[in-house]
Amino acid sequence: MLASFGVGQVLWSMLWFFLFFLWIMLLFNVFGDLFRDHETSGVAKVLWILLLILTPYLGVFVYLIVRGPGMAQRQAKAAHQQEQAVREYIQGAAGTGPSVSEELARLADLKAQGVIDEAEFASLKAKLLA
Repeated sequence: MLASFGVGQVLWSMLWFFLFFLWIMLLFNVFGDLFRDHETSGVAKVLWILLLILTPYLGVFVYLIVRGPGMAQRQAKAAHQQEQAVREYIQGAAGTGPSVSEELARLADLKAQGVIDEAEFASLKAKLLA
């Protein structure tokens, strides 16, 4: 049985497996983007899910065409937020970020310059001291 399986058939099978794996990865990315998007209503999400389940290949391609640019922007925004969170965590853990007293002095300078008013100063000060 295995002896009759030629090189061409192996390559053809590998190509189809690769294409199937590529489609599965696209499907995961589409579902992830769909659930990550907070601007889309629940009804629209249900309709997209039904389209993706009932017509899998067509649904993925339509989603990529219709919502592809927004998908890239949402992924870039999520990556940026994650990078900021990691940077803040590292600075806080290492103690290299600005100290509370430096931040209070900066806020007082902004208040003295008239950039922020008393209410903003009080809220930012409370947030900083919390």
